[in-house]
Amino acid sequence: MSGPTRPVRFLLGDEPRELRDIDPNTTVLNYLRLRERRVGTKEGCGEGDCGACTVAIGGMDHGRLTYRAVNACIQFVGALDGKQLLTVEDLAEPDGALHPCQQAMVDAHGSQCGFCTPGFVMSLFALYQSQDRIDRNRIDDALAGNLCRCTGYGPIVAAAQNMRAFGAIDGFTRRRGEIMAKLRRLGEGGMASLEGEGRRFFAPQSSAQLADLLLQYPEATILGGGTDVGLWVTKQLRRLETIIHVGDASDLKEISVGERWIEIGAAASYTDALATIEAHHPDIAAMMRRLGSEQIRNAGTIGGNIANGSPIADSPPPLIALGSRLVLRRGDRYRELALEDYFQEYGRQDRQPGEFVAAIRVPVANPGLTLRCYKISKRFDQDISAVLGAFALTLDGKRVREIRICYGGMAGTPKRAETAEAVLAGQNWNREGVEAACAALERDYQPITDMRASATYRLKVARNLLRKFFIETTEPEARTRILEERRSAHADA
Repeated sequence: MSGPTRPVRFLLGDEPRELRDIDPNTTVLNYLRLRERRVGTKEGCGEGDCGACTVAIGGMDHGRLTYRAVNACIQFVGALDGKQLLTVEDLAEPDGALHPCQQAMVDAHGSQCGFCTPGFVMSLFALYQSQDRIDRNRIDDALAGNLCRCTGYGPIVAAAQNMRAFGAIDGFTRRRGEIMAKLRRLGEGGMASLEGEGRRFFAPQSSAQLADLLLQYPEATILGGGTDVGLWVTKQLRRLETIIHVGDASDLKEISVGERWIEIGAAASYTDALATIEAHHPDIAAMMRRLGSEQIRNAGTIGGNIANGSPIADSPPPLIALGSRLVLRRGDRYRELALEDYFQEYGRQDRQPGEFVAAIRVPVANPGLTLRCYKISKRFDQDISAVLGAFALTLDGKRVREIRICYGGMAGTPKRAETAEAVLAGQNWNREGVEAACAALERDYQPITDMRASATYRLKVARNLLRKFFIETTEPEARTRILEERRSAHADA
């Protein structure tokens, strides 16, 4: 093992906590309710969908203290190391005065049965702390991961709009320097680890430590944001013997932009990467806002979405269409491969024991290339895709110089439509060629029928998405994205 180890340390509110002998599979939600007896944080779905368990996590980000909302039900307690954990019980002032987001909820009558209210309050708290412009679109993003069956959301939205009127500076802002000093001290003394019930947890502080640990424990579960791995424990009732958390490996969270590539560290969250991705590939950023709630995006990582190898993961299709590459590491050895080559077949990826995804290299924006991606799911926000189609087109006049088409949900892996691409390559970009490519899709894919969609539906949708891409590249005045127009209207209001 590389370097000294120490217990997991974090702040619960303002109070330090130190954990040594707890089962690493313990979720933050169960820790709060069963050990700390903080029952304001509720269990609803147990899978990061309903938001009743929302808490705020404070941490250092490039020298600043930031607070982000996360789902406590699918976060493991070891991932709290070096952070401040806040629940609804922490928000009021010592004299009992409510936090502005709480007072706004009271005055707007934003609670009825009350079960979901603590989660909404914590999402509002994180929004309050963000100092973002609080327009309707920002409120919708912040609250998309919180479900309420009583109020109809109108009073809760009103609370979000008005909460800063109850105080522009709260106690957490006034104590920011003190909290930052406490957090810095938590990380002293080496790598965090704990062991309970015969199971182990490690939080390496660098990719070098991670590489050493994985040589020692090649069968360990690599934990990123926990947005998928957490469900292995809460829904499949699995017990993970060794967990290695990558969220403290600072070099794996770096994002850089060079002449050819955007390099995204495997531990960078969707929230961390969103602004950079949006500057180069706005369609991917629009999709990322839908793949999960703000709580999920704050925790989940692009690297984890890829490494897990799911055929319905949302990140791979547009990244494959762009020609992205993957950097893997085992020990001191690195290798690089095309992202599409990482996925071999359902449940199998080109990753050896002890090897891990270190970074994703995404091509920078190319003025001559048009990229679009379309997510089809039963719910607009935070739902698993039935089909996701991604299209990257370069034209030479009216002729197709290159086109790359990739779908998720159509095969056992994210997969390019190579037959359809060959039909279009070198031909004029016109409706006749697109229809021929649509017909060729049945030679590229034999989709399955499952609970999300039938095979017939998937193939029909895949064809229609290619037609939609054609319309958007040839008829820019066509109205193809009604919900995005609604968001624009909100922003202008």
